[in-house]
This record gives sequence, structure tokens and C-alpha cells, in this order.
Amino acid sequence: MINKKWDVILSDEFKKDYFRKLGIFVKNEYKNKIIFPPYRNIFDALRFTDYDEVKVVILGQDPYHGIGEAHGLSFSVKENVKMPPSLQNILKELYNDLGIKRNKSDLTDWAKEGVLLLNSIMTVEKDKPLSHKDKGWEIFTDTVISKLNEREDPVIFVLWGNFARSKKELITNSRHKIIESAHPSPLSANRGFFGSKPFSKVNSYLKQMGKEEIKW
Repeated sequence: MINKKWDVILSDEFKKDYFRKLGIFVKNEYKNKIIFPPYRNIFDALRFTDYDEVKVVILGQDPYHGIGEAHGLSFSVKENVKMPPSLQNILKELYNDLGIKRNKSDLTDWAKEGVLLLNSIMTVEKDKPLSHKDKGWEIFTDTVISKLNEREDPVIFVLWGNFARSKKELITNSRHKIIESAHPSPLSANRGFFGSKPFSKVNSYLKQMGKEEIKW
């Protein structure tokens, strides 16, 4: 069980051949290697933010690959773990955008407010970024995005970097909003992420939609 509504919406997906093969692959990987996030946390993004509760999607590529970092939510790490540079830059932009000085690296509170923190690839081998690329996760998470695209109730998609922006083709419904910029990683943050003000833009859109703003 992931979450009541997601389980219904994705029920056909769970029966597909690619998902069965993905499940076998993932179980074997966890049995034989060090894989992140912890097995119980793989689907936490969907568990914390059910289908009808999604206001915002922040799309990542794959989980952090260092010990104790990933816990199933894109860009989020557990407390008492060294904060990755991308997250440091996200929180720096949050301060510059809204004046909020956030020291917490665990973004579960965002997820509980309706921010779906979704990684396109949901598992990774220790110290091997993108090691679970093209195993089936992308098909599954593209379906998640497509199912949100079908929703009557508008969703705000936050796409940071070229990989996330490539998912724009799945967001075909004009009722949804897209906020895009460079990725917050140190390699690209100065090329359009800093100064992009994604947090105030999200809340401005939510206000226009008559929805409660996110307490970042």
C-alpha cells in the first residue's frame, strides 16, 4: 500500500510487466548491495502526499547516493546529515526569495503540506548516481506526472534543470502551472536558479487558485 488514492490510480501500473520486472530488480539490488533510500522509504513521496492533496510537484532526478542522506523525498535529507550542496542552494534561494531562514534539511513538512517531492528514478546504489536509470522507474514516475496532468484541480510543477524540464511534454493541460529554471546544483545555480524566486511564485499561484499557501 502506498496511499489510498494513489493505490487506486496506479493500480493498472502495478500489474504491468515492466513494473513486475522492476520489483524483482529492486529486491535483488537491496539484497546484494547498499541501495538508497532505505527500502521502507522508497515510496514516501507518494505516501506523504496523496493524489488529491498534491498542490505542487518538485521533480528530482534520482536519490542522493551517500550514506544516511536519501529518505524517499527529492532534495530532502534526514536531519544530522551533512546538507548536500543542491539543498544548501535551495535554502539559500528560499531566504533570498521570502526571507525564510530554514535550517531543517528534512522536507517532510513540505510533503505534508501538498508538495510532492518526486524523484524520477526512485532508488540508487551507494556512490553510483544514476545506477538505476532505465530500469523502469522513469516509466512509473512519468505515469505519476501524467495522472496529475489529468486532474481537474490545477497543479504547479517546479522543474529545475534540463532533466526535469524534459518532463514538460507530459504536462499538456493548460490549467496547470509550470515554474522552471536552472538546477540548484553548484554547477548551474548561478546560471538562472539564484534569483528565480520559485517559492514566492508557487505561493502567488496558490493564492490565485484560492488555495492555502505553502509554509516553506
